Amino acid sequence: MDNFEKYIRENAAKFDKHKADKEKMWANIAGELKTEAPKVIPIWRSPMLRVAATLLILLGIASFVAVQVFGATNDESQYASKELLDIDMHYKNLVSYQVQLVKDNPNLTEEDKAEFLSFMDELDAEYEELRLEMQKNLDNEQVLEAIVSNYKQRIELIEKLLKQINDSKIQDEDYGYTL
Repeated sequence: MDNFEKYIRENAAKFDKHKADKEKMWANIAGELKTEAPKVIPIWRSPMLRVAATLLILLGIASFVAVQVFGATNDESQYASKELLDIDMHYKNLVSYQVQLVKDNPNLTEEDKAEFLSFMDELDAEYEELRLEMQKNLDNEQVLEAIVSNYKQRIELIEKLLKQINDSKIQDEDYGYTL
């Protein structure tokens, strides 16, 4: 250990007597500093910011109103549109399958097929009108019933035609087995 350290340890109590007055030192430092008040520019007083805030609020209100008026879908209308979609898919698939059966049937003449398909086209046009009406008024049960009735008419028409074709096959086959 060197002499300086030895001296500090022996006289440590003497060093503790003299403590710095921190408050006095800080007061002297603060007095020497130049104190300028910071420039505060209130943003809300800017005319450009006021215009932007007003436009933002109006846009928010307009969006809220538009969603409430045009985008409002209550549970009943969602249910009705889902119900219509399910019914439409079921019958559309059934009708297209049966129309394909009629088109592929070799026992029908091209004239009979054309007549049948023209009648189906009329029912399709009627269906499109009903579908447009349904889009205007989803809660109208009469339109929904008319759409289902349209599909049923198409299916019945196809079934009757196919039954006539099958009946004519049976009669043709009966003539072959007479004794």
